[in-house]
Amino acid sequence: MPELPEVETVARYLRETVVGETISAVVIADSRFADLEEAHELVGRRVVRVGRRGKYLSLELDDDWVLQLHMMMAGQILVRPKGHAEDRFLRLHFDLSGDIEVRFCDSRRFGRAHQLEAGAYREFLKSLGPEPLANSFTTRRLLEALASRKVALKSALLNQQLIAGVGNIYADEASWRARLHPLTPAGSLSDAEAGRLHRGIRQVLRDGIASRGTTFSQYRSAEGEKGEYQSQLRVFQRTGEKCFRCPGTIQRIVVGGRSTHFCPRCQPVSRVDGS
Repeated sequence: MPELPEVETVARYLRETVVGETISAVVIADSRFADLEEAHELVGRRVVRVGRRGKYLSLELDDDWVLQLHMMMAGQILVRPKGHAEDRFLRLHFDLSGDIEVRFCDSRRFGRAHQLEAGAYREFLKSLGPEPLANSFTTRRLLEALASRKVALKSALLNQQLIAGVGNIYADEASWRARLHPLTPAGSLSDAEAGRLHRGIRQVLRDGIASRGTTFSQYRSAEGEKGEYQSQLRVFQRTGEKCFRCPGTIQRIVVGGRSTHFCPRCQPVSRVDGS
């Protein structure tokens, strides 16, 4: 699933290419994919800003409409010149004045496109947890988000109402950096442990963005290129391989229905209640 680094990579390219352009057409190739009942309202509107909140992309338009895009599991948002060869699994595309198209492709149809008015968009922004790369996201803010939570740390990190944008890959990588077992009760972290986790989250997200995301199968940047962070992963999908930090061997368990990877030697069981 595209997570914060992948979505931010796409957002940065969109900011370079579509801001200032005007939407000339919206074509819904799969009616089950897009909630755009008033799509005609978007035509003629200029893109004034490309935003990202957690794993969501938004094209903010000059009439206070917002076109919100979520790639979910297998979505791809691609910028193509008009007349470019057709991309597979095209579900939605919109034409822009600069002779370019933004195409939303998705082999699994889990991705979504929504049309929001300004008020609904502001309410949506409030519904998500803090942005982990924002200056306001401090160790104290992390501790407050996790306070009194008995669920496993891995599950808490995936909760978008607690922290926006962290998904399966980067949760495992951050926990490894913090030397924390993924089943540690989220609300039990000490100040020192929370400090390590805070640094781990921010570092893996920054490294992921610098490498233009992680590609195992379907993720592509808006230019259609694979990410490169997979070569830097320390635990995710490395089951049975040696730990980069100690003599341990990476193990896989399932936490909250999600594959979870860790080193049992340098992320030892501590205070684990299995919840």
